[in-house]
Amino acid sequence: ELVEAVRREVKSDWKIMEICGGQTHSILKYGIDKILSDKIEFIHGPGCPVCVTPLQKIDCALTIASHPQTIFCSFGDMLRVPGSETNLLELRSRGADVRVVYSPFDAVDIAQKNPRKEVVFFAIGFETTSPVNAGALLQAQRRGLRNFSLLVSQVLVPPAVEFILSSPGCLVDGLLAAGHVCTVMGYEQYESLARDYQLPVVVTGFEPFDLLQAVHLSVRNLEQNRHPVINQYSRAVSRTGNFEAKNAIDKVFRPVDFNWRGIGMIPRSGLDLRPEYSEFDAEKRFDLECFEVESSVSGCISGEILRGEKKPLDCQNFASLCTPENPLGAPMVSNEGACRAYYNYKEQ
Repeated sequence: ELVEAVRREVKSDWKIMEICGGQTHSILKYGIDKILSDKIEFIHGPGCPVCVTPLQKIDCALTIASHPQTIFCSFGDMLRVPGSETNLLELRSRGADVRVVYSPFDAVDIAQKNPRKEVVFFAIGFETTSPVNAGALLQAQRRGLRNFSLLVSQVLVPPAVEFILSSPGCLVDGLLAAGHVCTVMGYEQYESLARDYQLPVVVTGFEPFDLLQAVHLSVRNLEQNRHPVINQYSRAVSRTGNFEAKNAIDKVFRPVDFNWRGIGMIPRSGLDLRPEYSEFDAEKRFDLECFEVESSVSGCISGEILRGEKKPLDCQNFASLCTPENPLGAPMVSNEGACRAYYNYKEQ
């Protein structure tokens, strides 16, 4: 019924950006891009935290993990992300103590069990992971663990979206906002984006029905030249978000300018530890600086893909020189990356 409603109501050509990589995977996995009208094109946004972690941050992780008295803890999808010369998985094969964990609290427990080792957790992600990472730091502080620290690569979604919308030649007509981020932060920040850039924003989940309903709501408002913010994901999201989670973020982190891999420096689009928690900052503990100018990888167009300017199939190395086993860029590594989604679900 929703598919028929979209086909019936759409009259003009519209480009709709889904912000989250999880939504990209759902759209391709369930063929939503195929069953809707040819008048609707999905543009894939930068919503993959693994993909936008800057190259220099990966190199910092590799430097830290190379220290003989260090246990480096990370989520599994970071292990294959290429640095300048290698990745964490290759480093582990050479003897580095790199461990896959499922929660930053696992890293806190490892620090308590290994008091003579430096334990570092790679704290990456959007607003969804930042309150949990803040909680892990506060727990380590309460336990008096002086051997625990965070390598922070936390990013914020709305500043990146505004950066793309304000870019010359941007063709985005409507936005599908990530429901899990809005579960934490609410959707107040999108109200100014909808007003300033004259486009509808629909907060949506990840199931096929969620996405189809969000597209239908987007098309209906686009055809009527209306620009509201609509909460399709009301079963999980409120306008103001989760106060406890936001308070945890504000307590531990502060906004900073951040260099997004493939995109560049975006003002106040990242989070860093507040000065009062600097003792838990792995960069300071290991005397590192991870915010150099971003460099590109030869033959990889991941930056253009993350900015929504090109699709993975536009890359001449897609599924040939660049595969999940031997990725040139992060979007092929991560389970939320657009290149990985196309590799899994699109005809090659």
